[in-house]
Amino acid sequence: MAPPWRAGLSDPMDDEPGTQRDEGTSRRVFLRRAAFGGLGVAGLGLGGHQVASATGVHAHAGEDGGAPTHGSDAYPDGRGIVGDAAVAANYGHGAAPPLGLPATLLDDVTFPPPRDDRPPGTLREYEVDVLETSLEVAHDTVVDAWTYGGGTPGPILRATEGDTLRVTVNNRTERPHNLHLHGRHSPQMDGWEPIPPGDSFTYEVTAEPFGIHPYHCHTAPLAVHIAKGLYGAFIVDPPEPRPPATEVLLLLSGWDLDGDGRNELATWNGVAGWYQRHPITVPVGELVRVYVLNMTEHEPIGSFHLHAQTFDVFWHGTSLTPDLHADTVALTQGDRAIVEFTLLERGRYMFHPHQHHLADAGAMGWFAAV
Repeated sequence: MAPPWRAGLSDPMDDEPGTQRDEGTSRRVFLRRAAFGGLGVAGLGLGGHQVASATGVHAHAGEDGGAPTHGSDAYPDGRGIVGDAAVAANYGHGAAPPLGLPATLLDDVTFPPPRDDRPPGTLREYEVDVLETSLEVAHDTVVDAWTYGGGTPGPILRATEGDTLRVTVNNRTERPHNLHLHGRHSPQMDGWEPIPPGDSFTYEVTAEPFGIHPYHCHTAPLAVHIAKGLYGAFIVDPPEPRPPATEVLLLLSGWDLDGDGRNELATWNGVAGWYQRHPITVPVGELVRVYVLNMTEHEPIGSFHLHAQTFDVFWHGTSLTPDLHADTVALTQGDRAIVEFTLLERGRYMFHPHQHHLADAGAMGWFAAV
């Protein structure tokens, strides 16, 4: 029996030799609705997530008493920023994340599934339900979201260039939806035709070109379907693996809370302020690879800016040679990039869009190098 957070997707299985059946939802709906006694703000500690790096698994950022050796006056040792007052004091905005939820809540959409080196041409299968549900996206803020698999962003899809990707979409709502993959494929599989309520459709494409691509609903009115949460990331690996690295996905988006065509909240991976309370732990001195996408409706441009370090930029990820070296990369709607960097000193490194109204609205976070 599938655990409750897997509702809406089939269990992974190997159907036949050379076939990989994947699933791709998170535990967010289940976790947000569950009660977590003793997991108040004070219990969340320094923050960060346990992640696997090229050389092994690195500790949670809070386990050794705090990664950074510098910080604000309020937190001279760099310890976690928690609570609305601390958010306002340290960031100048009040977009605090929900309280009482575990630090692992967004791990399924923060850390991509690892590259799977099966033979070229492997069939990768996903089954995703389109669901309408309530999501808590900031402190005391719940939205009526349209989702792939019960969370926003949707599951991370991953394949190697040349693989066959088969995605079955089940529309479990009372309105039409669909799934449009960016990249190169037959127009018969382009995903602009609506899937009627209660129906299903299977998209089958060859995964190409390698890089990072978004997917999203393409049913009219398109801006509404995307703004309400129907989007996700599709990683296509090159035939020859990229260098070993700790991999992270950051998808920039927003929430229009009052229907006026403007975003009152801006988020990385769907929840405002999550990574300022729960920094992303990465290993000192090892390569970090971040897949960055901008799926923000109602904004002409976004960006990714990293403090205290620079990075190589692989525009759309479609090259193995960096396109530039910078500390900020601009992203129009639907744009994306892979950025790679190494943090040489233990500490916290802030990241945010350089459109400061988006940063102020909740798209702020930290990498904690330990």
